[in-house]
Amino acid sequence: MKVAITYPPLENKKGIPLLGQNRQFQWFNNPTYIYPMVPAYAATMLHDAGFDTVWNDAISEGWTYRQYLDYYRQEKFDLVMIESKTPVIKMHWNIIRELKDIYPDTIIVLVGDHVTAFPQESMENCPVDYVLTGGNYDFLLKNLCTNLRDHNGICDTDSLDKGIYYRKEGQILDTGRFVLDQDLNTLPMIDRDLTKWQLYSEKNGNYSKLPGTYTMAARDCWHHRCTFCSWTTLYPQYLKRSPESLLDEVGMLIEKYGVKEIMDDSGAFPAGEWLRTFCKGMIERGYNKKVIMDCNMRLCALTYDDYKLMKEAGFRFILFGMESANQETLDRIVKAEKIEEMVESLKMAKKAGLSPHITLMFGYPWEDQEQIQNTVKLGQMILKKNMAHTLQATVLIPYPGTPLYEECRRNGWLLTEDYEEFDQRMPVMKTPVGSEKINEAVQAVYKVAFNPEFIWHRIAGIRSIDDVKFIFRAAGKVLGHLADFGNKGGDECE
Repeated sequence: MKVAITYPPLENKKGIPLLGQNRQFQWFNNPTYIYPMVPAYAATMLHDAGFDTVWNDAISEGWTYRQYLDYYRQEKFDLVMIESKTPVIKMHWNIIRELKDIYPDTIIVLVGDHVTAFPQESMENCPVDYVLTGGNYDFLLKNLCTNLRDHNGICDTDSLDKGIYYRKEGQILDTGRFVLDQDLNTLPMIDRDLTKWQLYSEKNGNYSKLPGTYTMAARDCWHHRCTFCSWTTLYPQYLKRSPESLLDEVGMLIEKYGVKEIMDDSGAFPAGEWLRTFCKGMIERGYNKKVIMDCNMRLCALTYDDYKLMKEAGFRFILFGMESANQETLDRIVKAEKIEEMVESLKMAKKAGLSPHITLMFGYPWEDQEQIQNTVKLGQMILKKNMAHTLQATVLIPYPGTPLYEECRRNGWLLTEDYEEFDQRMPVMKTPVGSEKINEAVQAVYKVAFNPEFIWHRIAGIRSIDDVKFIFRAAGKVLGHLADFGNKGGDECE
C-alpha cells in the first residue's frame, strides 16, 4: 500500500503559505518553513509498519501545481493525507476534486484543526474519503491504513479508532468523539531522512545557528483554555513524553545529524519537575555544550531559578504569548495571567540570560483606541528596553472551533465568513476602531525594529559570527514582512 503525506502547492498572489502544523496561518513572500511534527510521526509510523510511505511537501520544495499533478499521475498513490487550515480549506477541496478526477480510487484523508471543528463540512463539499479529527491523527492514520490493508482496501469501520469520519452507502458517518488517550512514549523516533528534515533546517526565523530542527515533547498546552487558540480544538487535553525520551532524541539529533539548534513545538513546554529533570539531563549528558534549545512557554509559570537552570541547560529562545497589555482582555480570553506578573516574569527570563520572544495580537472586538495603544506602547517598550529579544504582532483571527469564534457568531461580530479572508491580512471581526486602525497598530509595533535603542541592543548582544548571520537573516525577514503586508498586517519582528 503506497501512502503519501503531502502538502500540495497552493499558488496564490499573496505569497507562500505557512501551513504545516502551524497554529496561525499566513502568506509570506519570504518563506518560513516549520517542520510538521505530527505528520512526520505519521509518516514514520506508517513506514515502520511496512507501508510504502512518501513524504511530499511540495510547498517547501517549491513545486508548481503542474509539477505536483504530474508527480501524482506518475506515482499513483493508494492513499493521500493532506493537512488543512481555515484560509485554504476551499483550495484543498478543489485540489481533492482534481485528484479524484485523475484517480478516483485513491483514498484521500484530511486532517487539521479546521476539519476537526467542522468535519462534515469537508465531507459535504468535496469527495474526501476520510476526515481524522483531533490532534493525534498520526495514531488514527496508522489505525486507518492498517485496517484498509488488513481488509483488502475495504474498511472495517467497527475496528476504527474514535474520531474518524467516513462514507457508507451515501451517508456520512463517524466513529464517535476523538479521545486523547494515546501514550506518546510509544512514538518512534521520527525518521528525519524519510521526512526530509533539511527542507526545514534553515528557512526559519527562530534559529540563531544552522542547521536547526524541531522536536515535540508534548501535545499541546497544559493551560489549553485561551479562547482564541485553534489548537484547543485539536488538544483539549495535555499529553507529554518523558523527559528521558526527549533527551534521547536530542542526543540522536546532535550525533547523527549535527543539529546546532532545536525548537520544541509543544504549545507549552512541560514545566515543574519535568522541566527540571530535562534540564539536569541536558547538563549531565553534556548536550548543553553542543546544541541550543528553544521552546514555547507560558509567562508566570516559572521561577527565576527555573530560568537560570534552563540557561545552564542550553536554552536560548523562549516564546511567550503576552497577547495584550489590557487586563480586561487577558481575562476575557482566559489567559489566567496578570499583566504585571507577566512583565516581571519576562524580566526574570531576560536576567537569567535567555532571549525571550513575545507575541501580541490586535483586533479584539471590545478594545478601543486607548486599549490598543496600551499594547502598542508595551510592545515598543519591551523591545527598546531589551526585555525581549524579538516580537511577533498579528491580527487576531477567530478560527472555527474556538470559543472566540462561537462568541463572534453569537454577537454578530464577524465582518465576513469567507474562510479565505481568515489569513491575518485584514481583521475579520468588527471592532470599535475599524480595520485601518488595527493594521496601523500592528505596523507601529514593528517600526520599533528601526529604533536606535533597539538596534543598539541587537548589536551589543553580538557574541559570535553566528549572531551576525542571525541579525542579517532577521533583517531580511523584516524587509520581507514589510513587502508581504505593507499596511495590511504583519508578522515577526526580529
